[in-house]
Amino acid sequence: MSVLSVGASERPAREPSFAEFVVIIAFMMALGSMSIDNLLPAFGHIQRDFGLTSANEVQLILSVYMAGFAIMQLFYGPASDIIGRRPTLMIGLVVFSIGSVIALFAPNFELMLVGRLVQGMGAAATRILSVAIVRDRYEGREMARVMSFTMMIFIIVPVFAPAIGSLFLLFGSWHAIFVSMLVMAVGIAIWFGRRMPETLHPEYRMPFSVSRIGNGMKRCLHERATVGYSTAIGLMFGGLMAYIASSQQIFETEVYGLGTVFPLVFGMIAAVMGLASFVNIRLVRRLGMRRISHAGVCGHVLMSLVMVGMAYWFDGKPPLILFALNLAACQFLFSLTMPNFNTMAMEPLGEIAGTASSMIGFYTTILGTIVGTIIGQAFNGTVLPLATGFLLTGVLSLIVVIWTERGRLFAPHHPDPAAVIDVGH
Repeated sequence: MSVLSVGASERPAREPSFAEFVVIIAFMMALGSMSIDNLLPAFGHIQRDFGLTSANEVQLILSVYMAGFAIMQLFYGPASDIIGRRPTLMIGLVVFSIGSVIALFAPNFELMLVGRLVQGMGAAATRILSVAIVRDRYEGREMARVMSFTMMIFIIVPVFAPAIGSLFLLFGSWHAIFVSMLVMAVGIAIWFGRRMPETLHPEYRMPFSVSRIGNGMKRCLHERATVGYSTAIGLMFGGLMAYIASSQQIFETEVYGLGTVFPLVFGMIAAVMGLASFVNIRLVRRLGMRRISHAGVCGHVLMSLVMVGMAYWFDGKPPLILFALNLAACQFLFSLTMPNFNTMAMEPLGEIAGTASSMIGFYTTILGTIVGTIIGQAFNGTVLPLATGFLLTGVLSLIVVIWTERGRLFAPHHPDPAAVIDVGH
């Protein structure tokens, strides 16, 4: 029996342990990240091979990928609520593989962008299904804890992805990077198909109905926490996308000229994000999602303000060590914020987790892609556009969070037994 023939109602002989469950979810999420980060060292090679005149033009490889990623999230969530999580994921992995083949054999840059668009359309399934599957099994602070475990493993990918991409460039070309994406997609399909049971609760399975899907989407729009925290995620994600898109130009070529050392610096900063996920795991049960994430977004604003000040003081090119430390601090605080924001956005919507994950994923990705593209295209040979972008997205996110919580930051939304015990201690 092939992986694609596994029905939504069938269950593998053995279910994964908690550790294996977390790792499978992390690898699902990592496919999208890997498809972005391991291409960064190849930007210069792709620019030369296709005769592109501007380095900023190469950033479109990320923008079109994220556009496809955003749009198809509207499909995968409702589909997973109707036919189940397992078959929906397999459809997405097939689409991703087709996009990988198109990009691999693209004779021109325009066709490569088509391949990247299709890749993003397929990868959207991994993002939607990973969140929905976790929500199927967990809720509240426990969901935030699982998402943090997942994010901690997921962050390992951008730590090593640029270095892996550089190795492919040493022994081959950027084409080999697309081969690795294809291999990873097939591996995830086999692993998931053999080990992960269908997690959609039978009582939550929906028959196909346009009105039912529409009602689910309206439900998302009527939840204040969902709208507010999703908007904050999208804004802060825009800053992250701008950083990823311009990181090669900042570190490898135009600002600091690190050359082959670029993957090392990029990986070290990404590792700090993994550390933040570990800290969140340790603290979320005791302090709660709101205290941690609200502190994270406030800290992010302050560190972004420092970054802007540094950029002005040093004419857009602050010393590498100061800029890298400042950037690492921002990314640390970002990683304290995102899994908790995502959990709080999903928390009221357990019975429509697939549709909700689609709506939230589409909205946050499209908002982040637009914001990130605007900031990334403003790159002018200095770090000032990125620093300003971080500050603006951070301030706007904080304003949205204040609106969402009706002016009450750091307070738990509702009593939690674990929180009561902690307070007692």
